[in-house]
Amino acid sequence: MASTRPSSWPAERLGSAPDRRRSPTPLRDHVDTGFPEHGRVLALDLGDRRIGVAVCDEARLVATPYETVNRMGDRPREHDRLEALVDETGATMIVVGLPMSLDGNLGPAARKVLSEVKALRRRLAPRRISVVTQDERHSTTTAADSLRRQGVRGRDRREMIDQVAASVVLQHWIDGRG
Repeated sequence: MASTRPSSWPAERLGSAPDRRRSPTPLRDHVDTGFPEHGRVLALDLGDRRIGVAVCDEARLVATPYETVNRMGDRPREHDRLEALVDETGATMIVVGLPMSLDGNLGPAARKVLSEVKALRRRLAPRRISVVTQDERHSTTTAADSLRRQGVRGRDRREMIDQVAASVVLQHWIDGRG
């Protein structure tokens, strides 16, 4: 599969010109990067109050909601928990939902997520855990619709929405690889 960023897009839409020596650009996730082709993948939906976590099977066929990590206002401690989840699940890489605006531009929310992705990449690089991004437009809406159809309401839905949204992001990433 080719890059998810059309080649006709100007570099300024992504904030800067792509530099092939650095990490992949926000929309260029797993393509031609040498990431492991097998093993579990952890997905993150980075919110202001919570981090939704999902994981897939070893064959990378099915994404499953896993956990919701409450934000503590202490990014290093939050990243400690995420690193522990990598160990707990045996993940070989992480996919982070990138909240692009509907027109495909990077807004303030996406820039905030990219800042955290950069910190995660730095932290996990010595362990050779790749951190990539995946467009997450409509993932929370899809998750909310799914929970509503299943009859999950109120507090239960609020506690599950982020991890279900992470599983939607991960399933889109998995489906986009085939």
